[in-house]
Amino acid sequence: MAPDGTADARINLFFRIGPVASRRPRTWRRYAFSLAVWLDFLEAYGPRWDEAAPEDFDAFKHWRITDDRNMGRVRPTSFDTDRAGLNTFYTWASQRHGVANPVPTRSVEPAPQEWSGPGPRRDPARPAGSPRRQVKWLLRTAFEQWRDVGLRGYDFDGHRLEGWRGFNEDRDAAFVDGPYGTGLRLAEWASVLDVELPTGDAAGRFPKAWLAAACIKGGRAGRNYRIPRSVLKGIAAYMGPLEGSRAQAIERARRRGRYDRLRGWTLVTGHSRQGRSLYLLTETGRTPVPLDVLDPDERRWLFRRTEDGLEPLALWLGNDGLPK
Repeated sequence: MAPDGTADARINLFFRIGPVASRRPRTWRRYAFSLAVWLDFLEAYGPRWDEAAPEDFDAFKHWRITDDRNMGRVRPTSFDTDRAGLNTFYTWASQRHGVANPVPTRSVEPAPQEWSGPGPRRDPARPAGSPRRQVKWLLRTAFEQWRDVGLRGYDFDGHRLEGWRGFNEDRDAAFVDGPYGTGLRLAEWASVLDVELPTGDAAGRFPKAWLAAACIKGGRAGRNYRIPRSVLKGIAAYMGPLEGSRAQAIERARRRGRYDRLRGWTLVTGHSRQGRSLYLLTETGRTPVPLDVLDPDERRWLFRRTEDGLEPLALWLGNDGLPK
């Protein structure tokens, strides 16, 4: 919506039929934020969005990163995300509406006369401080050192730091062990419900679990994945009813009435592991719903009622007892 109260249907159409229409709401928000910052800049700078030229984008880049008159400057990595989002938008707009793309881009493999250095030439619009998106390999010993030093309070000699107080240490260590051991993305691993974990009698060193379709990036069907026993052991400690931080977070939330004040949550009355579905209490009664259709945002509102009170089904909880 423009400052004068009007809306540009061409911009809004990008979120309906553009390349981000099938993405997650989190992606929509990120693209919308990048577009809003760019449109605000153009509102003050002069040209309309469909008349912007590369020199306007260069001015935007300078203002966003280095202009000392801007009290809200960002790091090069943040601007690189804006650059990618605006390039996606203008690439679509050029095909749909015939609008010129003001974001400088390059081909993956430049012509020899344009670039004589090793590898592809750097995109001219990318800020110098933004990292190249390349896969980095990390050996198990290096990963464990990063986890123990960064999240568990050890020094490089394997000793506990004096005065270390690891609040939610068991949760943090178990969480980072998950993506390394399973290969799941962060959002996929964060969306797992406690009922989706393998049971204690599951056989093998790498028990099988199911990843719901709605939680997979771009996925149309769910799939199996394996969880190492060491990861399950860490999760069991985190979920321990006596000393696990998850149970402590739930108890704090109950004492402070956080669950009672929630609105819009859904009560889960049962679970079918074989059918991979939950039974939800709806207006029509007890309704079976496949786990494959429940996306990460919906899963945050799933609760069960126990003898002690409400409890989230989400595995990973914050200090306030609510799903992270």
